[in-house]
Amino acid sequence: MAALRLVGLRPKGLEPVDLEVAAGELIFLSGPSGSGKSLLLRAIADLDPHAGEVLIDGVPRAAISTPEWRRRVGLLPAESHWWGDRVGDHFRNPGAGTGENNPEIIGILNRLDFGTEVLGWSVSRLSTGERQRLALARLIANRPEALLLDEATANLDPLNRDRVEAMVRDYRRDRAAAVLWVSHDPEQRRRLAGRGLVIRNARLEPEPWI
Repeated sequence: MAALRLVGLRPKGLEPVDLEVAAGELIFLSGPSGSGKSLLLRAIADLDPHAGEVLIDGVPRAAISTPEWRRRVGLLPAESHWWGDRVGDHFRNPGAGTGENNPEIIGILNRLDFGTEVLGWSVSRLSTGERQRLALARLIANRPEALLLDEATANLDPLNRDRVEAMVRDYRRDRAAAVLWVSHDPEQRRRLAGRGLVIRNARLEPEPWI
């Protein structure tokens, strides 16, 4: 169980943010386009310069190596990045076997409506929605302690949206993962409940549920 804590975190364009996402807690983040939601997630993931501090399980970012931090604090960006030609190139977890031989990875893929054959597919053939679901699959396969989700279901039909929501819900429950989820969908926020925050005028504020 690991809480995610922000202490005076100040990404570009935002006022300092103090926030704790408890272990197993879901917080939805909303706000106008360009308000800084993605910048906040990128700062937490230590991808952009920022002031302030982020801690996972009470340990500051500076005390953890960059690869380990990005494994423990996993970011799903709005547009996923792919560095290998095959889908399977992105599911190689040292010590846990390749995707083809790893029951855990196979189970994750199955829950998102993929068979093991997807690991042999070329990334170039993937649709936008397939990329989005597979990016979540490879993130979950790393067993992060905190999830940073940037519009994780924006390009999905209702059936696949439900699959993604169920996977995040169960992962949060089973792993006690802290989840910070950017979503513009008020129905999604009501459906999954949790705490709501909104960025207004460069400040993070509570969002009243409607």
